Amino acid sequence: MFPRGRDGGAAHIRRRRLPISAPTGVGFFFTRILLVLLAACCTGDHGGRAASATPAHRIVSLSPAVTELLFALGAGDRVVGRTTWCDYPPEARRVPSVGDGLHPNLEAVVAARPDLVVLYRSAMNETAAKQLGRLGIAALLLTQDRLQDLASAARLLGQVTGREAAGDSLADSIARVLATPAPLLEVSLALIAWDNPPMAIGGGSYLDQLTTLAGARNVFHDLGSADVVSLETIAARDPDVIVVLSDSATTGPPAFARRPSWQVIRAVRERRFVTLVGSLFGRPSPRAPVAIATIRRLLEAAR
Repeated sequence: MFPRGRDGGAAHIRRRRLPISAPTGVGFFFTRILLVLLAACCTGDHGGRAASATPAHRIVSLSPAVTELLFALGAGDRVVGRTTWCDYPPEARRVPSVGDGLHPNLEAVVAARPDLVVLYRSAMNETAAKQLGRLGIAALLLTQDRLQDLASAARLLGQVTGREAAGDSLADSIARVLATPAPLLEVSLALIAWDNPPMAIGGGSYLDQLTTLAGARNVFHDLGSADVVSLETIAARDPDVIVVLSDSATTGPPAFARRPSWQVIRAVRERRFVTLVGSLFGRPSPRAPVAIATIRRLLEAAR
């Protein structure tokens, strides 16, 4: 049994991968912006800026968000290893995979002969980065949870690849997206990441950021990231729309909508669902404006 939170229904749980969607470059659980550069051949200051003797030319990316960002910077031809989840742009799929990226396969990474490995910042990856450093391979740990993180990562990756102008340009474009006032939709929603037990996505997430920029209101914005909630709590907060994620195109409401227990929620009874398909919505990327516009269109149709 999960402990209950102050609202009588929410309980904080430890970070984990959400089964409803593929990993997003390690996806819906979010921390503060932090850019850390490890290993002897790269150094960083407190501002998160990094320098190396020469630009990186052989990069292994252990994050789908980073892989997409490197291609957007014009450094896609430098990527010599990727995760199985790196699916965008299509050219990225031609790069050899070195595993899922969640549990770094150092043997496969080293076999790619990289001069730089970029990882999502986590305790496990910190250990992997130190191991790579002992092997003389530079390792860069990045947080890539929200658009602010993406802007910082764009500048940093621009520096280490010698694509500073592209990195600055991309960071500036992201800043403009964040600065654009969201036209209010007057639609409330609940972002349901998992159904048994029910898990709602909160305000510390990228998906919450996207829906806010689309002009909607997440009824669980007060949650830090993703928490288990009771069906009664969802019903009490009474979202206009239930938003779910899917790895592939689906038709009709999600399977849990047929369960009698879920009928306590008005949006379920009225079949007001929006399904977000694919990696476009699961990780911060330069495609954020497209994601925001798509979410807004789907919400307008569902209300």
